[in-house]
Amino acid sequence: MKIKDIKEPKHFFDAVNKCKGTVELLTAEGDRLNLKSTLCQYIALTQMFQDGRVEGVELALSNSEDLATLAPFVVFE
Repeated sequence: MKIKDIKEPKHFFDAVNKCKGTVELLTAEGDRLNLKSTLCQYIALTQMFQDGRVEGVELALSNSEDLATLAPFVVFE
């Protein structure tokens, strides 16, 4: 699902860590970032969320139930 913004990135990543399945961020360049990885979280925070906007990325969940955990922090397109 395409996302437009992440509200409160710190709380978003706390929620990601509580998810049962994998949570990946798919970039427009074709990169897949495993958001349960601390290194990938750091990359996402420093590169993608630094200006407060998220453009051209998708969120991929292996467990559809995890959407309820993440939805409060994500603005979908």
